[in-house]
Amino acid sequence: MKIEFAPLNIPLRRRLQTAATLQWVFSFLALAQCCLAAFMLLALSDWWMLALLYAGWLWLDWDTPCSGGRRSQWVRNWTVWDFFREYFPITLVKTVPLDPKNNYIFGFHPHGVLVAGGFGNFCTEATGFSRLFPGLRSHLLMLPFWFRVPLFRDYIMFGGLVSSSKSSLSYLVSRPEGGNVAVIAVGGASEALDARPGALTLQVRNRKGFIKLALKHGAQLVPVFSFGENELFDQMENPTGSPLRRLQNRLQSIMGVAMPLFHARGVFQYSFGLMPYRKPIHTVVGTPIPVVQTPSPTSEDIECLHKVYLQSLTDLFEQHKQLYGLCEDQHLTFI
Repeated sequence: MKIEFAPLNIPLRRRLQTAATLQWVFSFLALAQCCLAAFMLLALSDWWMLALLYAGWLWLDWDTPCSGGRRSQWVRNWTVWDFFREYFPITLVKTVPLDPKNNYIFGFHPHGVLVAGGFGNFCTEATGFSRLFPGLRSHLLMLPFWFRVPLFRDYIMFGGLVSSSKSSLSYLVSRPEGGNVAVIAVGGASEALDARPGALTLQVRNRKGFIKLALKHGAQLVPVFSFGENELFDQMENPTGSPLRRLQNRLQSIMGVAMPLFHARGVFQYSFGLMPYRKPIHTVVGTPIPVVQTPSPTSEDIECLHKVYLQSLTDLFEQHKQLYGLCEDQHLTFI
């Protein structure tokens, strides 16, 4: 394999963009393990009292990820996120104003490999979420497992990440003062196993839990499509039924997280590595679907609203696809 190395005379700003994205990839793939190891080493050292104090804090703070988290505007406005945005670049597209008196559930599609658009738009202010949607507070939902990792949980909560548990989503969209946005990557971890360039298949037909909670609490549903999300990484071929896919599904059922074998480019060369490709991401926030609060929704209520949601998502995609490089004959497939 011929390796294409990066030139030496790359502008400093471009190098900073690469460094910012490298730390994000590291945070996603290895920071939790490092935090856990650091905590264990601290507990076994002469500074064990600090570990004990943190363990007490962890016990007192255990439910915070399910109670709105602990956002930090200072962390969300770090300059590093501006370089991260410029690397791809990432753009947040507003189609209509959203009333801050309401609570919203944003259905984010597609999941992609590492949800780069979801993080860049809703866990930082790099793309101007608070400026585009004044009065709203975005919270990206993440698997509860990650909020059990010492130190790491506190860091990710600063960005607005919260648990994806039912109680967490209910807490956000039931606040009477409004202004909360719960962002859900509806396809979940299993959709990440099909994230590769050109993929337009969404695992959404049987994802109805967020629909039920929207009805129960009267939260408005907003379809969000992130054009370019699946273009960031290649992935080893893993068709349904293949030995690799069976192994990935087995690991996911045990651990709760997907294990896509992805690759793209490196830091100093463009031929292989875990850095994403520099492909533009355009995250389009659609028109909210009004939802009448139904404390005890029936299966018919859920099914009806789910069909409306899928149609709204389809319309959003069809209206914008040619603006962002897709062809007229490319369409979404729901499974």
